Amino acid sequence: MGFTMLEPSPELIEKGVLDKFVGSRIEKGVARQEAERLVFDPLYFSALFLESGKADACIAGARSDTADVLRAALQCVGTSPDVKLISSFFLMIPPENHPICTMPVLYADCAVNPAPGAVALTDIAVETIKTFKKLFPAETARAAFLSFSTRGSAQYIGLNKIKEALEATKIYFAQDPSVKIDGEMQFDAAVVPEISKRKAPGSPLEGKANVFIFPDLNSANIAYKLTERLAGFKALGPVLQGVGKPLSDLSRGCTSEDIFTSPR
Repeated sequence: MGFTMLEPSPELIEKGVLDKFVGSRIEKGVARQEAERLVFDPLYFSALFLESGKADACIAGARSDTADVLRAALQCVGTSPDVKLISSFFLMIPPENHPICTMPVLYADCAVNPAPGAVALTDIAVETIKTFKKLFPAETARAAFLSFSTRGSAQYIGLNKIKEALEATKIYFAQDPSVKIDGEMQFDAAVVPEISKRKAPGSPLEGKANVFIFPDLNSANIAYKLTERLAGFKALGPVLQGVGKPLSDLSRGCTSEDIFTSPR
């Protein structure tokens, strides 16, 4: 397998894409010279190259902050139709012979939204479930809204947004039998069938969740790193959701295998 290295250059960007980008920056008060200079930035050039249809996907972030990657994605590519919120997920691949997890699962949102409210949490859940269905069309998506509480076992005002997002997501997928949703619930009730029976009897997930919706960025980011470093999972991502074209934001702690890895 070979590869081609390109030096950022406006000549490699479709003229219509380039003019639209420069014009949009000028409308935001950026000087034309500064807007044209941005095209030579690897992040912006790569996103514009993607928007020009000359690449199938863009992988960035190994040397850039997530905020910088998001800024380039929004300014160069924009969001998908009907999507208001960009979020992210990690594809967590279990090690061989894992006692509980036998196939990859999704964690969201681990990189973008620090403190999503009920509406944002709904958007994150909907997009992540859609992503799971695209990646694993033969599987039932079993989404768990995670918390320190299971189905009202604790009372705390911060749980209200989880419950609201849970109900809104259920309504969104009400006519889709390939999607099961439950919450709020503790992680063990989501992944261990025996514990699910005790803590969440009758749960449609049956302790077999494969999509995990975390209440905030703190918990999600900590969880994916714990799962990766202590449990031996391979963490692929964060992959951005809601961007108009495939664009992935790597962690700056990534390895070469995180950038490119062959299927098992």
